[in-house]
Amino acid sequence: MEKEFELPDIGIEADVEITVSFWYIEEDEEFEEGDDILEVSTNKANLNVTAPYTGKLIEILAQEGDVVTIGDVIAMLEKINT
Repeated sequence: MEKEFELPDIGIEADVEITVSFWYIEEDEEFEEGDDILEVSTNKANLNVTAPYTGKLIEILAQEGDVVTIGDVIAMLEKINT
């Protein structure tokens, strides 16, 4: 079942601009819980976002270069039961 994947709280201040740097995985690619799935950048640091569970990336909604905020839906994921 597909689920919306929101940009999680990555421990930065609310007024800091966050940009999607690049995706480590592509659409239709599977990943394991804890894998790095994308990198975001701020004016202070580059940060990796990890997979919350084992699954498959169905659709990327936030493209590289897009500015996003915490809680934005950035992808559609499918959870895979292991």
